[in-house]
Amino acid sequence: MPLFRYKALSTSGETLDGQMEAASREEVIARLQDQGHLPVDARRADEAGQGGGLFSGFGRKDMDAAQLRQFTEQLATLLGAGQPLDRALGTLIELPETGDAKKVVERIREAVRGGTPLSTALEQQHGLFSRVYVNLVRAGEAGGGLHASLLRLADYLARSAELRARLINAMIYPALLMVVVGGAVVFLLMFVVPQFQALFDNLEAELPWYTQALMWTSDALRGWWWLGLALVAATLVWLNARLADPAFRLALDERLLASRLIGSLVARLDTARLARTLGTLVDNGVPLLTALNLSRPVLVNSLLGKALETATGEVKTGSGLGYAMARQKCFPRLAVQMIQVGEESGELDTMLLKVADTFDAETGNAINRLMALLVPVLTVLMTIVVAAIILAVLLPIYDLTGSL
Repeated sequence: MPLFRYKALSTSGETLDGQMEAASREEVIARLQDQGHLPVDARRADEAGQGGGLFSGFGRKDMDAAQLRQFTEQLATLLGAGQPLDRALGTLIELPETGDAKKVVERIREAVRGGTPLSTALEQQHGLFSRVYVNLVRAGEAGGGLHASLLRLADYLARSAELRARLINAMIYPALLMVVVGGAVVFLLMFVVPQFQALFDNLEAELPWYTQALMWTSDALRGWWWLGLALVAATLVWLNARLADPAFRLALDERLLASRLIGSLVARLDTARLARTLGTLVDNGVPLLTALNLSRPVLVNSLLGKALETATGEVKTGSGLGYAMARQKCFPRLAVQMIQVGEESGELDTMLLKVADTFDAETGNAINRLMALLVPVLTVLMTIVVAAIILAVLLPIYDLTGSL
């Protein structure tokens, strides 16, 4: 039988890592649940080191983020209207626009019809539903508040999608600007500059050094463009392999956090994700230690993830969450202070959600300021590049015309 590596949480919130021989991933999950543990991850040992590279987020899924959010919202609406779970799932089968998403809902419905709890049915969908999602549903089932849990999940997914969309929208114009101007530069070097080069050769003109450099660049691009593409591809492959190395990723993330330009933005982005995930879990009745372990994967920056892991260990020994996070000296001070206030007032879940709202707003303002600076800088740089190419061609022509 194949060997699987697994991660699970014990009833005390302790993280368990181990190996197990089993016929399938589902069998590993079932055994861990029989032992009273909460499965977090289970995969074949020969796949355990994969992920974390440059292309790790491009895998195809049966249900995308928008469909997942729509499924959650619609299921919460139907349950709130008094529909039984089986009937609500049956109604949702016909709503997805893609066949893969319909099959997912069908599998969930068949599992629920067979007596399987909804949380377990979601867990069986090959990682489509995150551990946070599954455990919020499980907490709702245990407390008899599945409808309320789904409403919180829908709000959580909507706010997470809003933050992601804000980042994407902010980067669209700078990326488009770079592509358009980069394409214009390549067009000039490959098709326009060679026409002037033929003219200069016919006139046997003595060219200044900058024009000679431009002609050399044009010749190199036209003759060795395939080598440039190969170098770009090799760089991407190398970067993908390096990003999959935990030590390299940790060093890179540490430099990003220390950066004056984007360090504060990175910290606030990750803190907003963490606070919203942690606050939603605690508000739904999930124990703090379990919520901390489940929230760890939402942190993109590995240095912050390592700091949270250390803070979780201190919380396990009786330390307050705010104090433990303050000792790591990498989380924003305002977030730490608000968490400490929430612990002292007994309203940690409410304060965590306020932290998320506060840092979402601050992140939006920071992104707007960064884009307000970045777009003019890119525009000026691209204008200088294009102007340099044009002047390198026109100035020799002007000198030749003047000498005639």
